[in-house]
Amino acid sequence: MSEPKQHGAASDHLANERTLLAWTRTSIGIMAFGFVVVKFSLFVKQLSLALGKEYMLPSRGYSAIAGVSLVAVGAVTTVLSYIRYRRTEKQLRQGVYQHSSLLITVLTAFIFLVSLLLIIYLIESA
Repeated sequence: MSEPKQHGAASDHLANERTLLAWTRTSIGIMAFGFVVVKFSLFVKQLSLALGKEYMLPSRGYSAIAGVSLVAVGAVTTVLSYIRYRRTEKQLRQGVYQHSSLLITVLTAFIFLVSLLLIIYLIESA
């Protein structure tokens, strides 16, 4: 009885793991940025009290929506990166790797959209 032929060198599997770790760092960064966006208005209020100045902040801003959205996208990125890792691992073992840039494209488009919205928000609030 012959053993099934394993494809994908160890370096391929290690590169797949490094890619998963890079995506994990990216998702943590996105979530941290979302947390900062949500807490920014609170920071400005506390800073103004510490300096003895009162700044008028809009009672209803978009920072909470943008921040929570970023945290959610970071969480989804973590899940999608793990799915991508498992799919790539399976393809390497079968010797039929097919590259997909869907996750990169979607994440880039979302971050660009949020960046535009934050730029508009900052211009309007300045």
